[in-house]
Amino acid sequence: MSQTITIDPVTRLEGHGKITIQLNGQGEVEDAHFHVTQVRGFEKFAEGRPFYEMPSLMARICGICPVSHLIASAKACEAIMSIRIPHTAAQLRRMLNLAQMVQSHALSFFYLASPDLLLGMESDPTARNIFGVVAAKPELGRAGIGLRRFGQHIIELLGKKRIHPGWVVPGGVTEPLEAAKRDEILAMIPEAYANIGLALGAYKQIAGSFFAEANLFANFPSLFLGLINEDESVEFTDGALRLIDSHGAIVEDGITAARFTEVIGEAVEPYSYTKFAYYKPLGYPQGSYRVGPLARLNIAKTMGTPRADKELVEFKQLSSGPVWSSFHYHHARLIDILYGIEKIEQILTDPLILDKHVRATAGVNRLEGAGQAEAPRGTLMHNYKVDENGLITWANLVIATGQNNNAMNQGVQQAARAYVKDGKFTDGALNRIEAVIRTFDPCLSCSTHAFGQMPLVLTLLNADGEQVDQLIR
Repeated sequence: MSQTITIDPVTRLEGHGKITIQLNGQGEVEDAHFHVTQVRGFEKFAEGRPFYEMPSLMARICGICPVSHLIASAKACEAIMSIRIPHTAAQLRRMLNLAQMVQSHALSFFYLASPDLLLGMESDPTARNIFGVVAAKPELGRAGIGLRRFGQHIIELLGKKRIHPGWVVPGGVTEPLEAAKRDEILAMIPEAYANIGLALGAYKQIAGSFFAEANLFANFPSLFLGLINEDESVEFTDGALRLIDSHGAIVEDGITAARFTEVIGEAVEPYSYTKFAYYKPLGYPQGSYRVGPLARLNIAKTMGTPRADKELVEFKQLSSGPVWSSFHYHHARLIDILYGIEKIEQILTDPLILDKHVRATAGVNRLEGAGQAEAPRGTLMHNYKVDENGLITWANLVIATGQNNNAMNQGVQQAARAYVKDGKFTDGALNRIEAVIRTFDPCLSCSTHAFGQMPLVLTLLNADGEQVDQLIR
């Protein structure tokens, strides 16, 4: 008889998801899926709101990466306004986005992934958490906490709040940077360098012991997408998108936000509330691709900062072409952090960084606008339509997790077939299957804004936990 193994919930993720593994009568894996089981619906909530409210509203999608939504949303609004923001405002936004990337990556690597990497996939589940890491590796635990604090404090200094700052608005930012805050951030840089250096050194020492996992964690050819500058360096806030194939050849280049929906489509499946993005000329699922730290490093020729460039050279030695295994997202994430620290330091030396002109103003000049940015987890796109009064009539959000969705499902299947044999499995085997998802660091709350084909089930329970009624749509 066929059987189903269910991992519910998948742990150490942002949001709610589960994995199901279908076995045939011989106990072999026939199929496996990653299910995103929550619905947020921000695409519909936005309808009827004034467009200038959108950045603040969209930031509420996520408490971990609100800045990315702020920036992509503001850029979409600026396309509607037909304006170009002041140079200093663009630099300040870039710094805010990088600070968010640093703190988010620190959360992903140290709090969510490092228990597997530092304590072992087979370690005691009760200790396989950040507290276990701090107890076993106190210096690394402190480094992770320090890097997260570094990013969050910069967000707080600039936006006055660590979570959901309202500082980014259509046209720029609400107020300029003060000299005292600039100096405070600069004073934090040396400790940040020391912490990321410690983390990179520790990771490289242990990476070789995960050779088997690297061969099985979503290790397959795919397309890769990410923002890039004209000099082919990594970009998080501006630039245009580049899509490459599994051998590194450019498939499509210079993809602006206005062209995004011409090039990228979205499919739905009956087992998840998250959509599946794909490159339209290849169709779905053949046109599926990956985004995020691994994609960024595969696409870029340079990081654009000296320390991170040295790390990029070493990273690219993992493969003769693009690195396929999603296990290496962990390494790429640490290089992103180093780049972010260096770039923040560079931005703070800009002679115009304290300039007072940080906002441009205008009304509705176009009835549609799109904006894109790199969130920690990958490319993020916001696309809005408005009426003549500037009220939102339609909104579409293409989230990094949806763009990685097909790769996550392929990765779960690949790992399940390797670790579940004859219907038998261990806790460590199931943890490795979960760990495939953790390499992508998905933000499930960010990614679920349409119902797709998955049934919506509402269950009413009484005080004793007994089902009173159920509605299925």
